[in-house]
Amino acid sequence: MCIVHATKALLGRVGLTDPASEVESTTLLGPWFATIATGRAQIALLVNEATLLPVLLPLAPSRSLFRRFPTALADVLAAHGMSKGVIDAELVAMSEGVTRRTANRSMVGMLVEFTFLTGHHRREAPGLDLTQLSVDLARTPCSPLCKLHVSPDRELAAYVAERS
Repeated sequence: MCIVHATKALLGRVGLTDPASEVESTTLLGPWFATIATGRAQIALLVNEATLLPVLLPLAPSRSLFRRFPTALADVLAAHGMSKGVIDAELVAMSEGVTRRTANRSMVGMLVEFTFLTGHHRREAPGLDLTQLSVDLARTPCSPLCKLHVSPDRELAAYVAERS
C-alpha cells in the first residue's frame, strides 16, 4: 500500500481517496508527499518522507498520475543504482495506493524547496529529462538530513542498505 499525501492544489486535480483511514504504508520507502511544480509544462513532484528522495513526472493526465508514479519511481531508483530486486519489491508493494491531505509542515517545506530548485534547473537546462532532473535534485543538501547523510541520494542508499 502506497500512501501519498498531496497538497490542496494537487488534490483538486487527482482527488482524495482515503481521508481518515489508519492504513499504513507497506512499501520499503514509506509515505510520499506530492505537489504541482508549475512552469510552462506542468509536472508533479513527489518527495519521500523517509529519504527526501524527489521524483518528477508529467502531471498530465492528472487522473492517472498515481498509476504512473511507480514507473517513474522505478526509473529514478534504477538511476540511483538500486538493485532490480529492491525496485521490483517496491513496485509490488505499490500495487495499491491512497491519497490523503498533507499533514507534515516539514515535508511541505521540502516540497516548496524542491519546487523552487526544479524551476531553477529547468531554466538552466530546459531539455533535461525528468528522471535525470530527479537524480540531480537528490544531490541537494537538505537540512533535515544534515545530521545523517546530508543529501537524499546518500540517505536513500543508506536507508535501503539498512532495510534490505
